[in-house]
Amino acid sequence: MDNREKLLEQLTGVDSSKLNYYIELKKRNQEVLKQNSRLEILQQLTRDINIDMSIEDIIERAFTKFPQTLSCDFLGLVTVRNGALLLKAMMPKDFCRIDNFPAHSPALNVIRDKKAGIFNLTAEELSHIQINPSYPGPLRALAVAPMFKRNEVIGALIVASIVEGAYNEADLSFVQHLADQLSISIQNARLYKQVSRAKKEWEETFLAVTDPIFLVDTDYNVLLHNNRLSPEMSGFWNQAVSNKCFAKLHGRTHPCEECPIKEVQRTGKPVFQRWQTETGLILDLSYYPVLNEDKQLSAVTIIIKDVTDKTKMEAHLVQTAKLAALGEMAAGVAHELNSPMTVIIGTAQLLARDLKQDAHYEQAEVLEDIINSGLRCKRIIQNLLTFSRQNQPPATDVDLNAEVERVLSMIQYQINRNQIRIVEQLAPFLPRLTANGPQIQQVLTNFLINARDALTDVERKEKVITVATLLLVKDGKKWAILSVKDNGTGIAPENLSKIFTPFYTSKEATKGTGLGLSVSLGIAESHNGTIEVESRPGEGSTFSLLLPVEQP
Repeated sequence: MDNREKLLEQLTGVDSSKLNYYIELKKRNQEVLKQNSRLEILQQLTRDINIDMSIEDIIERAFTKFPQTLSCDFLGLVTVRNGALLLKAMMPKDFCRIDNFPAHSPALNVIRDKKAGIFNLTAEELSHIQINPSYPGPLRALAVAPMFKRNEVIGALIVASIVEGAYNEADLSFVQHLADQLSISIQNARLYKQVSRAKKEWEETFLAVTDPIFLVDTDYNVLLHNNRLSPEMSGFWNQAVSNKCFAKLHGRTHPCEECPIKEVQRTGKPVFQRWQTETGLILDLSYYPVLNEDKQLSAVTIIIKDVTDKTKMEAHLVQTAKLAALGEMAAGVAHELNSPMTVIIGTAQLLARDLKQDAHYEQAEVLEDIINSGLRCKRIIQNLLTFSRQNQPPATDVDLNAEVERVLSMIQYQINRNQIRIVEQLAPFLPRLTANGPQIQQVLTNFLINARDALTDVERKEKVITVATLLLVKDGKKWAILSVKDNGTGIAPENLSKIFTPFYTSKEATKGTGLGLSVSLGIAESHNGTIEVESRPGEGSTFSLLLPVEQP
């Protein structure tokens, strides 16, 4: 009976149906597992691929995951550039070389048709792929999927195997999904690089600006700065515990009264302010609003510009213009005095000659005093005109001692009235120099004025300025030296390096511009010479103009 029932089941196909059912179920389970594995690979790749990875890194990461679910001996990414195909990246990195893609190339067909495809080609049809001999080949099966940027095809993903017929439609669908994912990742990586490049360029530009720049939020916090504060401005900055701008810049514990940031918040417009520090720096501060996407104020950019030198220069230019006008007026007065002085001298000389002829010698001697004084005045006027003349020949033969006498005749009275004695130590038989006489006079005048000012507030039994010339051989060259020595206050050692800096002066604002020595040094260097200084605080200073006797 049992044998009969078993025979009946076999005849009706019950066992056969069960067998087919379990075979199909097992097959479907394998497909589901395979599909799940592929989905996991896609998700894992999505997590692993970073926006800062290169295209080569992305292809390498994908290639390492393929053996789990897909036969893959070669993975390549082809891009379109100027209408031609270019093998942008591949794994293994040295697998093959492709010099050009022929018209029947699978990648070219896929890109042209914008549709993925499976290709089982002969070795001759894939002969343009020159495989490295160290790898097995040739390739026999390719699954190629287009890569899109919106609706535009930008390249293709090639998955290849040396096994013929290695891919089916399910495999092609997976390759297309992978191509879509890689396309998004590559575009994100490119966008990230563009943003990173723009950010880097902005940061480099921000840091390259020489003026201090700060980005401050609406709560006065310093968000960003280019670290360009000068040493004079960095005192509060380095000591501040808080990150507030009023602490960093002003050393305060609360916002400044009439804070420009509040004005920017109120009006939404830039604000400009001038600020003078305790060290004497004059700074121009510009406050510019920074708006967010909702047109709301999110921060304020502060730009600080040091205008100390500019402000001083403007003030000194005004003073220089006054002095230039005064000099022009003095030259005009000198011209006006020159004519009547000639008449006075000439008339006195005629009278003296007549008195001598009539033997009135005592009266003639009185007239001689008038004549000598008149000649001295005329000489002073002539020297003043020569000194003030603008168009001078660049260089002529000059007598250094004669230039000294011309300057002393003009300025000696001003110095003597300050109870200062001038001592002349002029070396005889100095060789003549090729120089600009008025410029040499200008240097000596500056030396004498500085020496006079150094003696003004000194309590000494005798105040002396010594003017000397001499000839010196130094470093195998002959130098003519013009020096001015005083026994005044002297110069502090820390200030010696500053005295030739334009606009630097230790005098009161009404007594000096700080330009004399810098201009004098420029004159000396234009003559291929220099200026040397020796000074001891409390004992006096010596300024020496060195001029080469033989010009190159």
